[in-house]
Amino acid sequence: MPHNIARGVFLFDTPPKIEGFAAIVGEKEGQGPLGDFFDEVVTDSHFGQKTWEQAESKFQLEAVSLAVRKANLTKEDIDIICAGDLINQCTGSSYGLRQLEIPFFGLYGACSTMAESLIAASLFVDSGAAERAAAVTSSHFSTAERQFRAPLSYGGQRTPTAQWTCTASGAVTITAEKGDISVYGCCVGKIADMDITDISNMGAAMAPAAMGVLCRYFEATNSSPTDFDHIVTGDLGILGSKLLVELMEKQGYDISAVHMDCGEMMFNPEEQDSHCGGSGCGCAASVLCGYFLPRLQRGELKKILFTATGALMSAMSVQQGESIPTIAHLVELRSK
Repeated sequence: MPHNIARGVFLFDTPPKIEGFAAIVGEKEGQGPLGDFFDEVVTDSHFGQKTWEQAESKFQLEAVSLAVRKANLTKEDIDIICAGDLINQCTGSSYGLRQLEIPFFGLYGACSTMAESLIAASLFVDSGAAERAAAVTSSHFSTAERQFRAPLSYGGQRTPTAQWTCTASGAVTITAEKGDISVYGCCVGKIADMDITDISNMGAAMAPAAMGVLCRYFEATNSSPTDFDHIVTGDLGILGSKLLVELMEKQGYDISAVHMDCGEMMFNPEEQDSHCGGSGCGCAASVLCGYFLPRLQRGELKKILFTATGALMSAMSVQQGESIPTIAHLVELRSK
């Protein structure tokens, strides 16, 4: 069972294991610096479907199915699946996963959803409520643009601080029995709101949430940035990553040597029109499952902190002039 060492911070006495994982991305993501690390690159933005929403559902279904196969399992071996996405009512997840007929736990944490689903799935397994659980999330550039910003045909100008929502999905299976990667500890984030209202500057909005959860975990575990091979954030992008380093330095933590951001890693800013980098639920999920988990599995990395960040606004709240509340959840992953 996990034991709480501080409010919202807990360590597992017998850490759950990541058994299988998979990452599937779109064409633009496959053309980026990490293209060779993903299990599959889909060049058709519709993925053979009639709509972009149906395409995102297929991305998620394929990622889960591949993660299950790579673990030498079948869907009948998965007791519960924790999933979410950016589309209203998590339709990408519910429509994509309905045919699997696996008990479904829908989640929404915006771009932090992969860390949130990892925490939930690990708790299900560790408590004995499930022998095996899956965690998955996804995003799609076109579905996110249509919901949160403007129709693609509008041709609106993107600001320099804007990020590119990734077309991608990442999935893992978790068990108590076997696996080369352990979910050692977690920290549930607190909502942070710095009164930022610019929907095109989410990196700046989310950086304080990442700072908060990292500081809480360091203090509770009596650890420091140098104890980890990497501190991996999800989707702060170029600007948000710089802000996080500055914020952490003011708190007495120098993370500059170990910090890496999935949004900053996904694209080549000089060759791809991504402005401040990648974002979306699928960004951190696919980079985690495609790049970091294989390195942990091979023993190239020993310990990382995966800190996925999310902007919790809706299209309605932004139109009403509300600021952008943000969240970050943290998971410590260790190599066997």
